[in-house]
Amino acid sequence: MATNSVVSAFKVLEAVARMQPVGLSELARAVDLPKSTTQRCLLTLHEVGWLAPTESSPPRWQMTYRAIAVCGRAGVGRGLRDVAIATMNELQLATTETVHLCAPDGDSLVLIERLDTSHPLRAFLPLGERISLHASATGLAYLSACDPAVVDEYLAGPLAASTPDSITDPGRLREVLAEVAARGYSTNIGGLSAGISSIGAPILDHGGTPVGAISVSGPSSRMVEERFDELGPQVAAAAARIGVLLQ
Repeated sequence: MATNSVVSAFKVLEAVARMQPVGLSELARAVDLPKSTTQRCLLTLHEVGWLAPTESSPPRWQMTYRAIAVCGRAGVGRGLRDVAIATMNELQLATTETVHLCAPDGDSLVLIERLDTSHPLRAFLPLGERISLHASATGLAYLSACDPAVVDEYLAGPLAASTPDSITDPGRLREVLAEVAARGYSTNIGGLSAGISSIGAPILDHGGTPVGAISVSGPSSRMVEERFDELGPQVAAAAARIGVLLQ
């Protein structure tokens, strides 16, 4: 494909990831491309295994597992997911709650691995989900370890609320980030998903640069604030162990 066609294909791929399952007309409007161009991109991405149509008529388009298989290998050194998985298992067994691993992509994080709890009532985010830095435990943890210039740039942008409990005031967020940095872990009650509480910690490389974040999440009815002092240090210790393994 020509360069413009490659750019269009990636626009279509990213839009499907956000909107799936999505129909042709809606997708063409979202990416601001002619329907014929969008259709060609869809068929090409289907041919190489990245997208698949649903069985409905007309078909709607969705991502395949190839995206997870390929993108899950991205990261630092051996790959953040590969390095972190054993520690994630230990943390999941110790806390009995869902463990999430996220890596940065632009001005958000992407969920690259999730270990589920055996509890019937649980926190759930799909792999590949984009996560706001200011509305999540992983995001707040990651942002607390970023260079001040990165924080300033992020807080100057739009801060949309994921739930009524999301913190969107830049001044308050600066206070929270200072608390997280001093404590070593973040807490988030209902800020990303209503009724879900999370505790996160940043994963740092050998130079002290944040390369991701890990969290423990569960229903707020079970992840009560009284448990934060117990779980927070466990999450922070897990993040530190992963950071050492990256070196």
